[in-house]
Parts: sequence; C-alpha cells; structure tokens
Amino acid sequence: MKKTRTASLALGLVLVTGVGLGACSSDHSGMSGMSSSTTIEIPANANYNATDIGFAQGMIPHHAQAIEMADLALTNTKNPDVLVLANKIKAAQSPEIVKLSGWLRDWGQTVPSTASGSMDHDMSGMGGMMMDGMMSQADMDRLETSTGTEFDRLWIELMIQHHEGAVKMSKTEVAGGKNPDAIALAQAIISSQQAEITTMESLLKKMPA
Repeated sequence: MKKTRTASLALGLVLVTGVGLGACSSDHSGMSGMSSSTTIEIPANANYNATDIGFAQGMIPHHAQAIEMADLALTNTKNPDVLVLANKIKAAQSPEIVKLSGWLRDWGQTVPSTASGSMDHDMSGMGGMMMDGMMSQADMDRLETSTGTEFDRLWIELMIQHHEGAVKMSKTEVAGGKNPDAIALAQAIISSQQAEITTMESLLKKMPA
C-alpha cells in the first residue's frame, strides 16, 4: 500500500512497519500477506491506528463485491426472499462505503477503488491477498452463469461466506481499532450481517436439494 501521509518527526509520528492494511487477519494489526517493508506514518495524537486504516481499506472492496453480488440477484432471480436480502444489502453497504472512504480521505490514506475490474476479485491490487470471504473470479463466473433455483442456492451460499468474512474483519477492528466511529461501524456490521447469516441459513434449509 502506498504511503500517502508525510509529516515531521517533530510532530510526533508513530511508524508502523510491516503492518498490512487489508483487515483480513485475525491479529490486531488487521493485516496479512503484505511486504515487511510496508510503512504507515500515523501522528502520535491521531484518533485512528493501523487497524482502523486496514479495516476501512479492506471493507470498501469487500462491500463493493457484496453490492455486485446483490445486483446479480436483482437481475437474475424471482425468489422474493433473495430479492429482499439483495435490496437490504445494497441499502446498508452503499452508504457504509461512502463513510469508510471519507474516513480514509480524512486520515490521508489511499481509498481503494470500488470498480469491478479494478478489484479483480483476487485482490492483487492490495498486496496479492484474499480478503476474508471474498469471492474469486471463478466464484463470480459461476454465479453469473447460474439460473433459477441453482442461482438462488449458490447466491445464498456465497453470500453467507461473504458475510462471515465481513464479521471476522469487523471483529478484528473491534479488538484492535482505536477510532470510536470505526469500532462502532464494525460492531454494527457484526450485528446486522450475523442476523442476515441466520436468515440465509434458514432459507437454505427450505430450498429443494
């Protein structure tokens, strides 16, 4: 991840070396798979830390892919339960992307692109790592070519996996973050997406094999 904030040591900087910004590991650094040469410069009096940055930078593309999956459902299914979930996911996660992007700009950090092509689904643009729960291009291709009940079942199965990843990333933020707004958002994501996982698991049990 490119360093975008510079400041004088006279202002008091916390230099975090070898910390990744993908918010996809279970440790409090919020990051894995990045080069050990990665350095983030954070003012000592900042109300955020590397975990907050990682959470925001990881959750933006994660949310963007969930919205892409929701859009596929809105055009490819007639299942009313799936349609309700897809609309709910878009309504919740689109404004969260705006919020996360605003924080990163305020903190002088890179805002990841939400364009489908730039995400590339293998997250090669963010250190070559895979975010927790992110779909591969093969997963997305399989979803795009599915129809009917097969699509509905696959969409729910993949969205459960996707939500589980978001919950894991959010728990990392709650455990290691500093910014109170970011921690509050992470807690809200855990609550809302865990509830949606329960709903989707129930829907799967009702679907024909």
